[in-house]
Amino acid sequence: MSSPTEPQGESGGPSESFLTVIIAFFANLLIAVAKTGAAMLTGSASLVAEAAHSWADTGNEILLLIAERRARRPRDTHHPQGYGREAYIWSMFAAFGLFAVGAAVSVQHGITELISPEPATDYAVAYAVLGVAAILEGLSFVRSYQQARRGAEKRRIGLLRQVFRTSDPTLRAVFAEDAAALIGLAIAFVGVLLHQVTGSATYDALGSILVGILLGVVAIVLINQNRRFLLGQAVDETARQHVLRELLSHSNIDRVTYLHVEYTGPVQLFLVAAVDFTGDEVESSVAVSLRALETELERDPRIAEAVLTLSAPDDADLVPESR
Repeated sequence: MSSPTEPQGESGGPSESFLTVIIAFFANLLIAVAKTGAAMLTGSASLVAEAAHSWADTGNEILLLIAERRARRPRDTHHPQGYGREAYIWSMFAAFGLFAVGAAVSVQHGITELISPEPATDYAVAYAVLGVAAILEGLSFVRSYQQARRGAEKRRIGLLRQVFRTSDPTLRAVFAEDAAALIGLAIAFVGVLLHQVTGSATYDALGSILVGILLGVVAIVLINQNRRFLLGQAVDETARQHVLRELLSHSNIDRVTYLHVEYTGPVQLFLVAAVDFTGDEVESSVAVSLRALETELERDPRIAEAVLTLSAPDDADLVPESR
């Protein structure tokens, strides 16, 4: 049986996502150190917010690496569907960290700056660090963009739709964080520039608050997507129809009357189907055939578990949609 359409068009597999997270980690680490030094030198509220943002992103990449590692463990007797959902749990932690550290610190510092403004200095340092950060963030973003675009092209859907619908939470998190980082850098640049031109720290403080709000929105979106997959996210209708056609193409299957396919992790599926075999084999022989077909399906690394049962005689047939 060939692989379902939707997982084929995912993010390219665990190894590709792992490399994407590694690149993002080192980029964010360098950026966080540079922004922290610049914030200490200049006193810019926007740079403080951006430093908090980058440190939050760096911590998040560590959590995403843990997610990648733990989700790859093979299934066992205690976890018959494997450990794929661990990816969503650790990605959820990363999203909460982005909200708590990045958003909260940025908003709080911006409000403090509005109440008790402090003059900023060394604007050249601020601009230089923002420029370097933009280059590093851009390199990381290009990596996640290319990975997402390949998946979108395979599935023949839009890029953003692929990012939000992919079962790979690490790709979604890195793409969203890098996009937010680039927008945040633009906000910080405008805040620092207006502070320099007008002499008022208000613009810098507002920039910090805006960065915090941006991070909060991104965190909420990521939390919601991980929540959906933890609850049990079914594959889309296109993938379901592909699985149905593949089952019906099997020489032993006459009809399928029930089919449920949901994600148990990044590009990992739980398949439940009610089928009717050709011929009139005795019960013991049918049971052996069912187990053999389940084993065959589970040879595909994307099928975490397959559970097959027999259709009742009066169950309605599932008919594949015409392409």
